Amino acid sequence: MPLDSSRSRLPPAAPERRRRRLLVALAAPTLAALPFPASGGAQVYEPLADAVRAALAARIADSAPPQRRIDDIGERIAFIDWLNEMSGRLLRTKPDYRERIEFLRTLDYEAVRAGLDRQLVLALIQVESNFRKYAVSSAGARGYMQVMPFWTGVIGDGDVRKLFDMRANLRYGCVILRHYLDVERGDLFLALGRYNGSRGREAYPNAVLAAWQGRWAYAARRPATS
Repeated sequence: MPLDSSRSRLPPAAPERRRRRLLVALAAPTLAALPFPASGGAQVYEPLADAVRAALAARIADSAPPQRRIDDIGERIAFIDWLNEMSGRLLRTKPDYRERIEFLRTLDYEAVRAGLDRQLVLALIQVESNFRKYAVSSAGARGYMQVMPFWTGVIGDGDVRKLFDMRANLRYGCVILRHYLDVERGDLFLALGRYNGSRGREAYPNAVLAAWQGRWAYAARRPATS
């Protein structure tokens, strides 16, 4: 069952969070234009309560098909619009049409399933791996979303090779980011830092947020009214 996407929103801005947002706004024009190599940080293993580990493992193991069923015609049109727009933006990075569409459909499914903004996930992937399926960071993080291998033993079946599988990597990455958002009570800045293993430092969250507000900014087309 998809998680509540509203949970990924930031809480009302305190002075510190306003300062962070200002830093992001100032950095966005420069950071959004930069190419990013694989930059997966050393996510720190933190012992999980049994209930949390079981819940995360269940989200990883779910065998539901990696495409959303969209029955509403308006939502279906909106999804097709999004798919076409994102396909164009990924053309240089992923020139093969079938691979590009499969990637976007899977990303849509996993992001929505985890209650995450799809544009945020695209921005994170740009910063983490620049959309390289087989990227490996100096810390050993792997794949599109630069997932650390220890996660496969904590909430998966222990098969590290799956982190180079598109669907598995996107699922792990989205589930982990959702978990960090929950741990940080919706504070996206801190959750992104935790994802990268640099909690409290500004460089990585600012890079992701700049890419989100820059290259991956997207406003759905409004339906025509009579």
